[in-house]
Amino acid sequence: MGFFSKLFGKKENDKNLQHRSEDANVVNIGNDDERMNWGMKKAKLTLHHFEECLKQTKPSQQYFSIKVKIIDGKKVEHIWLNEPSFDSEGNLFGVVGNEPLDVRSVSFQQKIGIDRSLVSDWMILENGRLIGGYTIRAMRDGLEGNALKQFDLSLGGMHIDEGEDYFLPNFETPEGAIVSLENAYTERNLDKAMACKDFKEEARMMLSKFGKEIQREEIIEKTAEALQLSFMSHMQETGLPSFKGYKRAFIAREKISEKHYIITEVTTSPEGSKGIDKLNTYLTDSGWKVLGVAE
Repeated sequence: MGFFSKLFGKKENDKNLQHRSEDANVVNIGNDDERMNWGMKKAKLTLHHFEECLKQTKPSQQYFSIKVKIIDGKKVEHIWLNEPSFDSEGNLFGVVGNEPLDVRSVSFQQKIGIDRSLVSDWMILENGRLIGGYTIRAMRDGLEGNALKQFDLSLGGMHIDEGEDYFLPNFETPEGAIVSLENAYTERNLDKAMACKDFKEEARMMLSKFGKEIQREEIIEKTAEALQLSFMSHMQETGLPSFKGYKRAFIAREKISEKHYIITEVTTSPEGSKGIDKLNTYLTDSGWKVLGVAE
């Protein structure tokens, strides 16, 4: 059970969580294309963390690499670059890490410069543990049995767990809204937590399961007021939870509509215990908001 599920007394639907093994505790979601597309999108949205780590490298961070899209006429290939760096304008430089298979515009060990918009992945090895590496994870999540064992052997023994994501705490992405809410909880700031919510949309979503006769605007307004009062009362009575020291990984986006995504988050406490939450998020006029735990 995840942090939010415990907080609000709901359980994730175990039937929808297909674990590869008890030890892996990783959820297989979607087909290969969906996983790969989500991996590349996550890499772009969290690239700022890779840049920050390059500027202030820790002794525990042994290896940095970045994957970029090389376009050569009609041919396209995604290639890892070693020795990555960014200039003051944010332009990316690196050394081609392998002999290209399809494109001929770059060659092995050539130093190149490329626009950051063409980044498709990044990875850091920190004490042997993979940080980032979203396309690697996407490929790995589609494997099982001997194919999975062989894939892991090809990675040279790096440790791959759920990972750790670094979405910016803002309302520009569903994940950023969740991070903002968790930060508000940790800061013990109820006003900030309230700003991450939209009780009217939560009420509308809740009432949508029933007949149209109870989906009138006045009923939605009254339900939203009740949800808001309940949320405030619960937080004041139990105290705001703390996510201090927690690692978070957003392992899936389930698109319900253009404005509604269900986000699957894995949290790891400082003691190492893990939890999974599926959270409704909704795009409002003021950005993405967290509506609550998905059933």
